Amino acid sequence: MIFTAEHATTYLYSGPVSICHTEVHLTPRSGPTQRLLSHKLEISPEPAYSVTREDYFGNEITCFSIQESHETLTVISKSEVEMLPAEPPALDLTPEWEQVRDEIRSRATDELFQVAEFTGRSPMVRVSPEFARWAAPSFPAGRPVAAACMDLTHRIFKEFRYDPRATTVSTPVEEVLKIRGGVCQDFAHLMISGLRSMGLAARYVSGYLKSGEKTRGAEASHAWCAVYCGKFGWLEFDPTNDLMPCGEHVTVAYGRDYSDVTPVKGVAIGGGEQLINVSVSVG
Repeated sequence: MIFTAEHATTYLYSGPVSICHTEVHLTPRSGPTQRLLSHKLEISPEPAYSVTREDYFGNEITCFSIQESHETLTVISKSEVEMLPAEPPALDLTPEWEQVRDEIRSRATDELFQVAEFTGRSPMVRVSPEFARWAAPSFPAGRPVAAACMDLTHRIFKEFRYDPRATTVSTPVEEVLKIRGGVCQDFAHLMISGLRSMGLAARYVSGYLKSGEKTRGAEASHAWCAVYCGKFGWLEFDPTNDLMPCGEHVTVAYGRDYSDVTPVKGVAIGGGEQLINVSVSVG
């Protein structure tokens, strides 16, 4: 199946901006479950300078500079992605979660050493006894790691309300746990905090979700998480929609948390107050 995704971001300033430097994570990755067919980035005003490279995690990042006065900045990403057939494994066939935790702690191979980078605290994820206590009921002794992660996914979906007004981009994950509400970014950070506090490796995944009758988070960039499950590699879980992604989630980038893969961010000189409009369509 081939998906087309358009992601439009517009900054409206109350005054002129004399210069801005911006970076974007808007190019979908190619991998085992998807293949990037085409990608085009439209920027207005036209940048004086633009360069594309890979970041630390292998995501494509574009950095550009606009050096003329402007009161509006528009960034439109247009992508075509082929989704490849893939079925999640039987959850009970994955290793016991304690075994995976101990393997990660051993750092015995180059792969495990790299996996361990996703076990610690990061700017928007916390590792603490509080989050370990919250996650622990999903991780009884001997439970297969993917089954435990799916149980935690169910709990977030059932116990937390999806409410775009409850949080902002900067709301701490501790506050999300307290108020029991938020959006996909919050739920991904929450789940990752619980998993890392249990000694597992989890990374933040940013991308798009095909809109459906019951899907949540398809109106903008979507977020979910991937968990290292031993010989099964990285398996993905979407707590906002209570499922394992399979064919309708387009991965754009992954990192430790949202701060590593922010779709559009930058600095500007001047501009005064700003209003940001974001729209995403996937079909």
